Amino acid sequence: MTLDVHLFPCRSDNYGLLARDRATGVVAAIDTPDAARILEELQALGWGRLDLILNTHWHPDHTEGNARLKAETGCEIVGPEEVARVAPLDRIVADGDVVRIGDAVLTVVATPGHTLGHVVYHDAADGLAFVGDTLFALGCGRLFEGSPEQMWDSLSRLTAWPDETVIWCAHEYTAANARFALSLDDRPEMKAHAEAIFQARERGQPTVPTTVGTERRFNPFLRAGSAEAFAARRRAKDDFAG
Repeated sequence: MTLDVHLFPCRSDNYGLLARDRATGVVAAIDTPDAARILEELQALGWGRLDLILNTHWHPDHTEGNARLKAETGCEIVGPEEVARVAPLDRIVADGDVVRIGDAVLTVVATPGHTLGHVVYHDAADGLAFVGDTLFALGCGRLFEGSPEQMWDSLSRLTAWPDETVIWCAHEYTAANARFALSLDDRPEMKAHAEAIFQARERGQPTVPTTVGTERRFNPFLRAGSAEAFAARRRAKDDFAG
């Protein structure tokens, strides 16, 4: 593995993510939920630089740090075209494009659904991906702009990756997602998985990252089986009060 990934909480339920290439020292922030926190973490880590921002989509809790970080570090900002409507953007990327963090090579994968232009960044060699708000531990993003069919196709692209692929998502929603999953799935292994999540959160521990294999096994949205069933589950989760 060539990338070291550092996760830290910020805002009410976001995670900040910093990735550093071991060979070259190049550092990237994946999304910018809180510029001040990102700068603090860079200093605490001793990484000493920020070369790149990789935005996954345009929502402010993923882009509002772009301007300050650009001004203070001179970093290059990379992301889908939709980011430019709300924040600085230097390089537009789309499905199939390649982004480098030093020697690490990440492929841009279009995942419309949460927003129409959402992308994720997949490092196949290292077996990891930064997925923004497309896929969560036991969940997926709300459909603010895209259709259920688009989101189902997007999730299917991600779950075609090897089971051991590490998934770095952008929010700590897992306990709430687990309660919804338990309303649909009473398997003993599901109950045990949910209990481990609840205990981790009680200890203040993050539930991110997850893996493709874990999500294929437990995530109710990935287990839906069809776009139609997925749409029904997404509607049910939007209304779920458990």
